[in-house]
Amino acid sequence: MPTVEDPIRRRLEAYSRIVVKIADELCDRHPPDRVAVRYPLVRGETGRLTYQELRERSAVFGGLLSELGVEAGDRVATLLPKSLELVVATLGIWRLGAVHVPLFTAFGSDAIRYRMSDAQARVIVTDDANRQKIPQGPYTIVTHGKTSDQDISFEKSASPLRESIQRSPDDLLILIYTSGTTGNAKGVEVPVKALASFEMYMRCGLDVHDDDVHWNVADPGWAYGLYYGLVGTLLLGQTILYHKGAFDPDVVLTILREEGVTNLAAAPTAYRALRAAHVRGHGLSLRVASSAGEPLNPDLIAWAEEHLGVPIHDHYGQTELGMVVVNPHEPALLRPLRPGSMGHPAPGFRVVVVDEAGEELPPRHEGQVAVDTTASPLFWFRGYHGAPERTSERFAGNNRYYLTGDTGSVDDDGYFFFSSRADDVITSAGYRIGPFEVESALMSHIAVGEAAAVGVPDELRGQVVKAYVVLRTGHDASETLRGELQQHVRSTLAAHAYPREIEFINVLPRTPSGKIQRFLLRNQ
Repeated sequence: MPTVEDPIRRRLEAYSRIVVKIADELCDRHPPDRVAVRYPLVRGETGRLTYQELRERSAVFGGLLSELGVEAGDRVATLLPKSLELVVATLGIWRLGAVHVPLFTAFGSDAIRYRMSDAQARVIVTDDANRQKIPQGPYTIVTHGKTSDQDISFEKSASPLRESIQRSPDDLLILIYTSGTTGNAKGVEVPVKALASFEMYMRCGLDVHDDDVHWNVADPGWAYGLYYGLVGTLLLGQTILYHKGAFDPDVVLTILREEGVTNLAAAPTAYRALRAAHVRGHGLSLRVASSAGEPLNPDLIAWAEEHLGVPIHDHYGQTELGMVVVNPHEPALLRPLRPGSMGHPAPGFRVVVVDEAGEELPPRHEGQVAVDTTASPLFWFRGYHGAPERTSERFAGNNRYYLTGDTGSVDDDGYFFFSSRADDVITSAGYRIGPFEVESALMSHIAVGEAAAVGVPDELRGQVVKAYVVLRTGHDASETLRGELQQHVRSTLAAHAYPREIEFINVLPRTPSGKIQRFLLRNQ
């Protein structure tokens, strides 16, 4: 009789071969007439690509990158919204054996500049709506839509790649940036063998069936939307559903009904927005609903069961790990939901709680959530790009335990509970926001002398950014200045990261060594 370990072993073998053709795994092996990506027909939106069309268009785009001098292992960034072009570009990058660097479309020029420089990206792919945010640099810009004389057109004809370039399991697949409390964003190196973990979560965590209509609402500029909305969906030969535009509860409900979505994955913020809009889930076909990105409130689970017809299953993971603690839907793994619990270790992972010395703690003791790498065959994190010291900080016990930086506990029945972030990273609407980046953006304004950013509770988003600002001499606090600073962060850093609250103060609380004591600000 098959066991949970059997598919883990099979997927490890599949993605640990001497050579792996990424495009074959994500596209070429699937039925050519199956739809790979589609816009639901809402408010005039339309568009679709079959797997055969995706194969042909990505081969041409890979050929274009090759003509631009891109080779296997080179970095290529995308600054694109949810679109057919994003999927074509990403698959074309991998077909050539290059490394994908995803950029969120809400990023401002400073965030883009840093990531492009740190990744040493040779090309950035964008559209005319985002083109003006890209600073000048030693890279080629490929633009979909209207292009300047300096840009290369996304639609430019090129000789298609005849073969998908072979890669090894340890070769780099993705270089994605995640925010921390100090310093700039960290580049997480995602190797080819991480595909085994991605597929296992799709099957055992989300329980995606061949006949499911699966919809991952998360943006592919972030890990959950990229790993399990784009990559995971293609691995299973499913159809990616992309809705263009801002999150609108009425539109989301229309898509759920008209598309017959049976398997939904979204951040708690999305479910809160549906609840706030007083939606009623009549006529839905939902079989399962999942959530990730931030803690899920028990009352939201109860609301979903009443109004959407299914409870929401909470899942926990990180950009560096993928999903490692789940409340699975897969029948062989299914256990009763326990209010407030983020579930049990996902297949292929051993998750524990450790103390400050890196020793495992017994049940009902709070400590840091960690992954036992020696007993986790699907663990793939190998380090931060160009940052060995920051990488070493993540491990304890002679590198046996990967430290998540989050505190939590496990009960006697093996249910894990999230307590808080051990660091100061702000999680708002499922997005991880580093206070350092927000503070840097604020302090680039002429009126700001010092700044500190913290997360404060918010019913809809879980947390929002609040900034404490010390002004320079000659500048006075006012509502006008508050709005100006908010817009400054929106334009230079990212639209999702601006401080929704700003408090002007005379001095920031600091330790004797000069570090900002953000916990004092959070507790005010």
